[in-house]
Amino acid sequence: MRYIGDIYRPPSEAYSLLVQVTIGCTHNKCTFCNMYKAKQFKVRDPKEVFEDLEWARAHYRKVERIFLCDGDALALANNKLIPILDYIREHFPECERVTTYGRATAVMRKTDEELRQLKEHGLEMVYMGAESGSPAVLEKICKGETREDLIRGVQRLEEAGIKTSVTFINGLDPENWEDHAIQTGTMITEMNASYVSLLTLMLQPPAPMFYEYTSGNFKPLTAEEVLAETCLMLKHARPSKPCVFRSNHASNYVSLRGNLPMDNEAMIASLKRCMEDRGLLKDERFRML
Repeated sequence: MRYIGDIYRPPSEAYSLLVQVTIGCTHNKCTFCNMYKAKQFKVRDPKEVFEDLEWARAHYRKVERIFLCDGDALALANNKLIPILDYIREHFPECERVTTYGRATAVMRKTDEELRQLKEHGLEMVYMGAESGSPAVLEKICKGETREDLIRGVQRLEEAGIKTSVTFINGLDPENWEDHAIQTGTMITEMNASYVSLLTLMLQPPAPMFYEYTSGNFKPLTAEEVLAETCLMLKHARPSKPCVFRSNHASNYVSLRGNLPMDNEAMIASLKRCMEDRGLLKDERFRML
């Protein structure tokens, strides 16, 4: 397989075949993110994509999952994305699911019929970074998408039969963490995504927010404050259909697993125990992206 630059994938795609169909991120302006700053977005030559898939078929006996990279492969027009999905279906019949990253703006550029076509041709799930439900936080981090964009983007994917896995980040706005927590919780309620995951902010260069931190202009939340923020978010996260919730990323101080809204109270109780006993928190030395 050939890759251009650093490659990123969701934790749950650790054992997936990673196929780079686009390079970089269509937006690439989020202040907390360092992932694609060294790349300029472009669509990869389809000939190279099919050559990589052909190579993978020749070298791997069994490929159960395929993840389409980079940061916003859903931005591909259907007439470019569907042939890739069809090739996978034909040449990797054992593949159980095909997934990708996608921005809400990419979803909103597609019609309902185009989204249904992607599902019919094998796109099983889209990972979307929502980061926050707060309009003020979204503007502050230069997300380039509104609360309404994110909610409707997830809803439209789910309506088309494509599952969504939406990521939020603790600690994005220490000065207004309560607003971030409450509005993130209510966004989860409105979205009704299949999966929600929660990360905790960790900054690395060349993310612009990293330099705010090193210059003393950004003071991160303490571990206890992060847990308080999570409790408040869970209090307001009440989707109308069961949603798998995970906060077990390496960046998190406490690992949580449950289903919203059935397990909210149990998870809140677990967080409160950890707030009372710092020995239950992950040591800073073991937190990582």
